[in-house]
Amino acid sequence: MGTLSRLVAVSPSSDAPALTVDRARPDDFPRIGQLTSDVYVGGGLASPEYGVQLRDVAGRADRAQLLVVRDDEGRVVGSVALVLSGDFGEVTRSGDEAAFRMLVVDPAVQGRGIGELLVRTCLERARAAGKRRVVLSTDRRMTAAQRLYQRLGFTRLPERDWRPAPGIDLLVYALDL
Repeated sequence: MGTLSRLVAVSPSSDAPALTVDRARPDDFPRIGQLTSDVYVGGGLASPEYGVQLRDVAGRADRAQLLVVRDDEGRVVGSVALVLSGDFGEVTRSGDEAAFRMLVVDPAVQGRGIGELLVRTCLERARAAGKRRVVLSTDRRMTAAQRLYQRLGFTRLPERDWRPAPGIDLLVYALDL
């Protein structure tokens, strides 16, 4: 898989295995869909209507690189869709920009660096693809994610905030590579 898939997160326990990021396989799609829907819809961060799109992993696999982190038993515990081209990013404005969407970490393993590992992998892959900026949108309620983005150097682009549907206000963040 090359060096880009070799980014690892240090586990909080010295006897726990290091985590790595891999490309998702089709047999991962049901787990990714369920996990994403459970966290977003079940956590009150998205509407049940949006849950249909969150569960459509095969649909986004055609438009993005699906990246996953697995636990030591091979079960997907985190996922993100990295958009290097096309319209799936929804917040990209030029070919110089990449985006990522639907970042999710299983609540049972949050706080172990999985989200950060996925974001850093997206940044490295975007850089390797010649992108100059990574942009993302996030719901105002996703404060933990926003803290992660800010810690990694993302800044707000309020002029690009958007509303995909009435009552859904998304904040845009960007990081120049």
